[in-house]
Amino acid sequence: MNRSPLVLVLSALSGLALFTGVAVVGFAAGEPADTPAQTGAVVQAQTSKTLPQSNAEMQLSFAPLVKRTANAVVNVYAEKTVERRSPFADDPFFEQFFGQRMPNRSEKQSSLGSGVIVGQDGIVVTNNHVIADADDIKVALADGREFESTVILKDDRLDLAVLKIKSDGPFDIVPFGDSDAVEVGDLVLAIGNPFGVGQTVTSGIVSALARNQIVSGDFGFFIQTDASINPGNSGGGLIDMNGQLIGINTAIFSRGGGSNGVGFAIPANLVKVFVASAEGGNGSFTRPYIGARFEPVTSEVADALGLDRARGALVSAVTEDSPADRAGLKPGQVIVAVNGIEVEHPDALGYRLTTVGIGHDARVTVSENGKTRDVTMTLAEAPETKPRDERLIEGRNPFAGAVVGNLSPRLADELHMPTSSTGVVVTEVNRGSPAARVGFQPKDIVVAVNGTPIETSETLEALAQSDPSLWRVEIERNGQRIRQFFR
Repeated sequence: MNRSPLVLVLSALSGLALFTGVAVVGFAAGEPADTPAQTGAVVQAQTSKTLPQSNAEMQLSFAPLVKRTANAVVNVYAEKTVERRSPFADDPFFEQFFGQRMPNRSEKQSSLGSGVIVGQDGIVVTNNHVIADADDIKVALADGREFESTVILKDDRLDLAVLKIKSDGPFDIVPFGDSDAVEVGDLVLAIGNPFGVGQTVTSGIVSALARNQIVSGDFGFFIQTDASINPGNSGGGLIDMNGQLIGINTAIFSRGGGSNGVGFAIPANLVKVFVASAEGGNGSFTRPYIGARFEPVTSEVADALGLDRARGALVSAVTEDSPADRAGLKPGQVIVAVNGIEVEHPDALGYRLTTVGIGHDARVTVSENGKTRDVTMTLAEAPETKPRDERLIEGRNPFAGAVVGNLSPRLADELHMPTSSTGVVVTEVNRGSPAARVGFQPKDIVVAVNGTPIETSETLEALAQSDPSLWRVEIERNGQRIRQFFR
């Protein structure tokens, strides 16, 4: 081939320009995934990435990789029954004169997403938003088979769910990869079911790592890719060139609902911990309790603390006798690494500690006065330092119909609140109750009633039974104080 055609071919195949000559040897030779030859090739590929060296290499295809993984990427169909309430429901006037002439109506809503089989016994990982509140969930394989499935663990903050196919299997799987070994520029495949058109494979590269503030919630650590991800891809797999799962596709940045080349995936190392919790029979996923508050490090803070750049998690407060306190953390220090891996921001710190796991020790690198040192933090569950003593308030008062309890790090974590929160919190509000009508909401912290500080749920219940002519109530909602008056 002369020089001019070579330039043309290189331009046409620019999407494969980073393909490694070493990594694809196993595919071309037809070696099984677990042979020593391919294992050695993978190790070499991570340290030696080259441009195509021949015409044969420039005609390489993703097809062998797709064949190895596509059967383990499934379609997830979720269906739930939604009750449409009559606008006159619970209205005593209309119920008296019209009775049940306008009853509530029920209708079924369905959603479509993707999932990845990670266990030969039928363990499937998907996004929580794909199956949230579903009454019936079905999993369809690429070969046309369809199975009922059940949810064994889900978490809306991580946006992850683990399903169990109602069949003995065995099923094809995609093995977990090490998402910490992923580098910007690595080639990846995104496999899913966009727009319900059927299984689709797209290719791209890893565009960025450790992205945060992508979606609402307390989790912010994503792999960014330019592989096309569209609605319906949620829960599908982000696959590396070794045929391993490095992420679960979860979100896109788009105003029109289509892919603009900016997609995000939950890293496989976090998914792996979540699946292990599900297989261990846990009813909920528990995050490690740190007992400290953190803030991002701005450029001004970095200059003041002698950091070479704005990175890490600034310690702003430490709870007494917490894991952070026992590790010796102090306000003003900056955590810059966990187990030798750099921490970019507070969300990254939460991710790193979560993947270490409860009951394990984390080696935390702390920067202070321009110097760094390592401390050991033993990770534990959030404690219930004060019995929650949940009580349903009854009677003729603004709190009637509200369930309140004493806040502790454990209850705060369950309610998705900062674990440093204290006081008496509203955990539930019964629909149509006086508490609902005056506007109380779950996670409201009752600070004071008629000038009396509220320190326990027992105190609030006692005050609620009094009969003042005017109720002066002070609550804290999302960090803001609100004062209300009721007669």
